[in-house]
Amino acid sequence: MKPALYVALVLGLVPLQTSLAHYLSLGGVRPDLCLVAAGLIGFLAGPVEGVLIGIALGLTQDLFSAGALWLNVIVKGTVGLLAGLAGRQMTNATLATFVVTVGGLSVLAGLVFLFMVRGGGELSDRLAALPSILLPETLLNTALGAALYWLVPFRPSGEEEMERRPIGLVG
Repeated sequence: MKPALYVALVLGLVPLQTSLAHYLSLGGVRPDLCLVAAGLIGFLAGPVEGVLIGIALGLTQDLFSAGALWLNVIVKGTVGLLAGLAGRQMTNATLATFVVTVGGLSVLAGLVFLFMVRGGGELSDRLAALPSILLPETLLNTALGAALYWLVPFRPSGEEEMERRPIGLVG
């Protein structure tokens, strides 16, 4: 069941983002569904699945976009990895911890894209884009991630959390 869900997610999320995400836009800025999905899977399933799904989603995004090749692969894979590591360190993962995680990762990914993709211009031009681009995108990613986290049927219980932790960290 899980592999089929992951394949459907990788093949369907990018077309969904390009066709329907403009309905979720805030001031012309759209949420990054692939970033939210990589973060959610990493947070709930662990760093290995998070990085693999992040890389697959990033590769799909890079193949379907005219942007910088490999940047989405690296960023989405890193988001999945960091969300997975953050989820592993939580004794009791809650909606609030996931919101903080996806918000922080969205800010980091937004800064990478702002400074890597947005060519030319002075530093002041890039910094001026923070409140108009980075803040709305972070808010949208965080709200969407919180809604998906709340809706997802599988959230590890306390016992499952303890079983999936590395032995050295359990006291």
